[in-house]
Amino acid sequence: MGIRIIKGGMFTTVQDLGRTGCQDQGFHVCGVMDRRSFRIANLLLDNPENEAVLECTLIGPVIEFTSEMIIAIAGGDFRPKINDQPVPMYQALYVRKGDVLKLSSAVTGRTCYIAFSNYLQIPVVMGSRSTDTMSGIGGFKGRKLEDGDYIEERIKRRKYLPWFLSRKLDLHEFEEGRKTIRVIMGPQDHMFSYQGISSFLNGEYTVTGNFDRMGMRLEGPFIESRSGSDIISDGICAGAIQVPDHGKPIIMLADRQTTGGYAKIAAVASADLPKLVQSRISDRIHFRKISVEQAQSLIMQEQTEFQQMRDRIHQPCREVLDVRLTAKRMDRLFDGQ
Repeated sequence: MGIRIIKGGMFTTVQDLGRTGCQDQGFHVCGVMDRRSFRIANLLLDNPENEAVLECTLIGPVIEFTSEMIIAIAGGDFRPKINDQPVPMYQALYVRKGDVLKLSSAVTGRTCYIAFSNYLQIPVVMGSRSTDTMSGIGGFKGRKLEDGDYIEERIKRRKYLPWFLSRKLDLHEFEEGRKTIRVIMGPQDHMFSYQGISSFLNGEYTVTGNFDRMGMRLEGPFIESRSGSDIISDGICAGAIQVPDHGKPIIMLADRQTTGGYAKIAAVASADLPKLVQSRISDRIHFRKISVEQAQSLIMQEQTEFQQMRDRIHQPCREVLDVRLTAKRMDRLFDGQ
């Protein structure tokens, strides 16, 4: 029992929050590109926050279900259909054995995430189920999903109450083609001239076709260095913005290398990475400088937002449960009379 991949899509992989704590051994972190959408998909199903999902890029897969379960789809709009009937994003969806889910090409955003109530039977490798395609480890056989692959379910979740399918969020994201991305300057911003930093913060950059899970190349104003941008290789965090001698920024993403030898002018604030990675070719990017303390505040705001989402999702269930409990109390009262 599980899911059968009829068509693998352009680039569909199993991902979670990534393989942390192994960069000193040369292993990529990997994990989902858009942590926000990933968390929302699991939240809709009341899954553990780090439960593995399918990440779909640009053109989605076609999936047959070999057992009943609940799924949720979040992120870019891939126009999902079940048995050729359109179904909503950001909502718990019941699927029966034999149902077929089809995701088309993305209308908004770049990636979407499919979460499963029955979980995917994917082994944990070095603390994570995420796929590292460059090393060939993790996920499903260390690679993207292909036509004919079959993934078993890991558990058989409890039968859901009828009102569970009211779990939904009214979200319409990733529709803007012009984005302001907040960044923390450094650690090598001192290697760039005043004019170079001004170009970086005041110029407009365009997303190019050189964009994958490893990184994103931007086209725009030349970023001038003081005397070259080569450094002794050091560690690279998610969202680090390298500027080689050609003067154009490269933003390092989920499958980034562990170290790099180009100066990093800044790093994207964690809260803005989901918006950045959902960009499409020719989208326009503006960078805005913020402090570390402001970036930390954004993370706190994000946690508050997730709690508000959790409350909105649970509210319909609470209301129905309250009505049923009240009805039972009334029944007992009349029975007593």
